[in-house]
Amino acid sequence: MLHAKIIDIKKDKIITSKAEEFIKSSTYGASIIFTGTVRNLNDGKEVTGMTYDSHDELVLKSFEEIYKEAGDKLKIIDKAVFIEHIKGYVELGETSIIIATACKHRDLAYVLSRYIIEEIKKRSPIWKKEHYKNEESEWLKGIPINTN
Repeated sequence: MLHAKIIDIKKDKIITSKAEEFIKSSTYGASIIFTGTVRNLNDGKEVTGMTYDSHDELVLKSFEEIYKEAGDKLKIIDKAVFIEHIKGYVELGETSIIIATACKHRDLAYVLSRYIIEEIKKRSPIWKKEHYKNEESEWLKGIPINTN
């Protein structure tokens, strides 16, 4: 069971209770909710916010592939996964991504959550532009688009 969505910050926001409700089930004995937030310092620079851009169709495809691969590679078949990522400008401390996982046992839920975030960071075409206190900004190294 997978929920995957790109959230346009101008129209909506990530709501943790939606993730909790999606993964809630008496079938699962463990659930993990991971949220990524914009932090105030990166590489010695004071960050004031972050703009996220993405190739939405390919991002959603990557989320689906990662979900499927988790079952194959990690042998976690019975699972619920909720993934949402922001698109647009996010201020300090605001949530940019949420990954909620539910499995029969806690070790599986932790492994699954970690696998998903690491694979998203490696493979999903999501780009970040950091905004700094000195009013400068820069795009950080991103993920090349893989159209295969």
